[in-house]
Amino acid sequence: MHELGLLSGVVEVIVDAADGRRVRRVALDVGTRAGVIEDALYAAWPLAAGGTVCEGADLEVEVIAATVWCPACEAEREIDEFFALACPECGAPTADLRHGREFAIREVDVET
Repeated sequence: MHELGLLSGVVEVIVDAADGRRVRRVALDVGTRAGVIEDALYAAWPLAAGGTVCEGADLEVEVIAATVWCPACEAEREIDEFFALACPECGAPTADLRHGREFAIREVDVET
């Protein structure tokens, strides 16, 4: 489960920034093509956060849909996991992935 490794990195960054203050909530942006399983993130969170200022904090995951730019439609189009390097609307070839690979800390709520 590489989600535990990813979350361990998230916790490390937050611990450094929290300056000893207890963390109440962590919000992540995770793209649908980031290679991360949302349920596995929630399952791994208590393990990654345990023994740190993040222990007991709520984890919030915002799933970011994968999109590509279609030059024929001149528009950004949402794709699914079966993307075949073509616009899902018109079929024009495209590999210009605009969103979906994100894995980022969006927000951290700490005690003041």
